[in-house]
Amino acid sequence: MPEPVPAAPAAPGRAPFGARLGAAAAVHGPLCVGIDPHPALLDDWGLPRTAEGLRRFTLTVLEAAAGHAAAIKPQVALYEPYGAAGFAVLEEVLAQARAAELLTVADAKRGDIGSTMEAYAAAWLGEGSPLAADAVTLSPYLGFESLRPALDLAARTGRGTFVLALTSNPEGRSVQHVGGRGSVAGAVCAAAAAENARLLGAGDAAATGLGSCGLVVGATVGGALTELGIDLTAVRGPLLAPGYGAQGARAEELPAVFGAAAGQVLAASSRAILRRGPAVAALREAVRRSAAELADALG
Repeated sequence: MPEPVPAAPAAPGRAPFGARLGAAAAVHGPLCVGIDPHPALLDDWGLPRTAEGLRRFTLTVLEAAAGHAAAIKPQVALYEPYGAAGFAVLEEVLAQARAAELLTVADAKRGDIGSTMEAYAAAWLGEGSPLAADAVTLSPYLGFESLRPALDLAARTGRGTFVLALTSNPEGRSVQHVGGRGSVAGAVCAAAAAENARLLGAGDAAATGLGSCGLVVGATVGGALTELGIDLTAVRGPLLAPGYGAQGARAEELPAVFGAAAGQVLAASSRAILRRGPAVAALREAVRRSAAELADALG
């Protein structure tokens, strides 16, 4: 295993995450490559189901994505079964991505209250933490304001958050759609809009760029936004959209799903790209092709 990765240095002059993400998407296309080291994929790549196999898988995807995608998104849960060795790999990929100027989204889906939420925030967003990413996914189902420690720390450090709103799994409807046009999802979106209004101040998104409080809105939600009366343009933040690729959503369908907010979308793809491994060249070509088709579709 690699030596422990040194903690990230403080960067008080870091630009806000929304601005950095917008710049990266403009250059590389609005693609976030999911790094999901499922055991079956390790098998397909001829890698052992060990921490060293995990490391080789992860760094190969990083090599393919760097310079060709706006961001990567390691799925934290798939590193946890390897214990401390798995977290060492996660620390290494986050450090190497920083060196490559590739944005990172830690897909951790953290959510809690009080000092526990403060600890989660410090781990994933705090200066000096070896696990600090450019953004982290959060669950708001203990109340949006329970996320306040993470929201405030992200604002102070120039990092971002992606709060679950309308997820791509069918079961999400049983919670997120409750209330119809006054839905739970709508309340989460409204809270994110208020957070970005506070961060951006007066003015429209075109003039100020995107805020750093983003939402997770699945690419496969179909007409749910219209059904629930949700206007994502009012959020003025980035929209992480899982479901593109292997889960069935095609790039040309995304404008119909997101409407006027299509320009805010960061589409996430994992298996459709990862299945092209283990050769770096084949992975890189899949990344380039996906990024190009998303850029064409989303403008």
